Order: sequence, then structure tokens, then C-alpha cells
Amino acid sequence: MSVTVGLKGRAETRVNEHNTAQAACSGALPVFGTPFLCALMEEAAWTSIAPHLEPGQSTVGTKLDISHDSATPMGMKVWAESELVEVDGKRLVLKVSAYDEKGPIGQGSHERFIVTDERFLAKTARKLEG
Repeated sequence: MSVTVGLKGRAETRVNEHNTAQAACSGALPVFGTPFLCALMEEAAWTSIAPHLEPGQSTVGTKLDISHDSATPMGMKVWAESELVEVDGKRLVLKVSAYDEKGPIGQGSHERFIVTDERFLAKTARKLEG
């Protein structure tokens, strides 16, 4: 495993009718929805780490503490950036930020854990047992 402090990631999208506050049922306005901002930040984070994991490993998000500071209208491009700032065993802490074509729209921190896929899914499946 070669997950090291300093890994950077990026994910982007364009605001459309499928990722607005209205679409997420998180508000009434046709602007980029906070749930989709969170998802974009997580995408930037996990995709930056995934290539550095052992086969059969993934990361799962466990904490996201962000602010959504500026609204983005439909049609505008938005992107999120992540930087791995702490590695504590299997716990990873990332700084996340987001932007639209006019400037910063959000920031915060995100925590992920490295898991073994098979073990994690087996543990999760036990919830379905009687």
C-alpha cells in the first residue's frame, strides 16, 4: 500500500436538472444541491486514493464536515479538489474544496477508512440475517 500524505484528487460536473437542490429534495431552488456537492467532494477523494491501494481494498467515507458557501446556477461547471493531509493506519483525512467558474463554493474535511472489500461486504450482509 502506498497511500501517502499529499495525494490530490479532482472531480467535476456541470449543474443540470439532475443535481440541483430540487432534484435532491434538499431545497426548492434550481441551484447545485449540497448533497451533490458532498458527493463530488467524496468522488475527488476516493478516486485519488483508489489507485494506491492493494487489490481487494477500497475506502469508505465515514465523516464529512463541509460548508456550502456559494450557490451555483444550472449550466455552470463545478469541480471538487481533495488533498490527503493525514494517514493514521487505515484512517485517512482529506482537505476538500469546491469551485465553480466564478470561484470557491465550499470547503471542509473528509475522513475515509481503508477496508478489505470482501470482509467489509460480509460484515454488511450480516445485517440481513434474521
